[in-house]
Amino acid sequence: ERSALPPNWEVRTSKSRGIDYYFNRVTGESVWEPPSAEKEVEMRASHILAKHIQSRNPMSWKKVPIERTPEEAKEKVRDIRQQIIGKPVGDETEEELEARMPAKEKLARFAKLAAEESDCSSARHNGDLGFFGRGKMQKAFEQAVLSLKVGQISGPVKSDSGYHIILRTK
Repeated sequence: ERSALPPNWEVRTSKSRGIDYYFNRVTGESVWEPPSAEKEVEMRASHILAKHIQSRNPMSWKKVPIERTPEEAKEKVRDIRQQIIGKPVGDETEEELEARMPAKEKLARFAKLAAEESDCSSARHNGDLGFFGRGKMQKAFEQAVLSLKVGQISGPVKSDSGYHIILRTK
């Protein structure tokens, strides 16, 4: 496997986790997933995070102790998503409702609620995480971003950090 790595990459073992990770000797970059010699996929997303008592770091940047259960966190991001896209009427699905919403309006609502509601420090940037490549985010989060079309908002996504809703922006 090590011979299949792109130039300048090596496998190292994490002292804190005891598992292998990949380190680029030239750039100093480290990732959990094996780097690929293929063109790197760059993506950009914003998110709203609801942490819960079982989150890997159950503290909010707001300095408020996290006391919600995992189910309450999931429900919170569901509610926030509905505040962004609205409630479907009649036979309309959430996906159809979201598809009809103007992109600018969706982004503005998402940004406002991220700044107000997210437990992640990215709330200071309206939930924007900037550009990132494969292996930079927790696997469940990355897979959710890759499954979204640009401009689409996910349903609740569970990660070690809590529950997210994600808006893919690039």
